[in-house]
Order: sequence, then C-alpha cells, then structure tokens
Amino acid sequence: MSSRYTLEYWIDEGWYIGRIKEIPGVFSQGETLSELKENVKNAYDMMLEESTPACHPATQVHETEFEL
Repeated sequence: MSSRYTLEYWIDEGWYIGRIKEIPGVFSQGETLSELKENVKNAYDMMLEESTPACHPATQVHETEFEL
C-alpha cells in the first residue's frame, strides 16, 4: 500500500534538498530532483526500519492557533 506525501524542496549551491512535509525528520538531498525523490524514499524506508510505532506518520493532522 502506498500513500501520497508532500515533498518540500529547495536548491542550494546546485543541490536539491528536501523533506517530507508530513513526516518530521525525513529529509535528504540529491544532484537532481529525481535523485532527491529516490533518496527521500530511502530515508523514509530507513526511518520505518528503525522506528517505534510512535514514529509512523499520523493518520489525522490537527491544527490550532496560539500566541508566541
């Protein structure tokens, strides 16, 4: 079963750097956008192999406003 996530990325000094928006801590880089996507998938797979159940993506996202 696959799920769709948001890849946020930017280019810094010729490198594509990105992260999965919905999953904190899953990020990588690549010389091309395709390489970045593959590297982020690998980072996600490694996170799943090493994680506890609490580290898996949330099925529901909640938002609230607060003052700083």
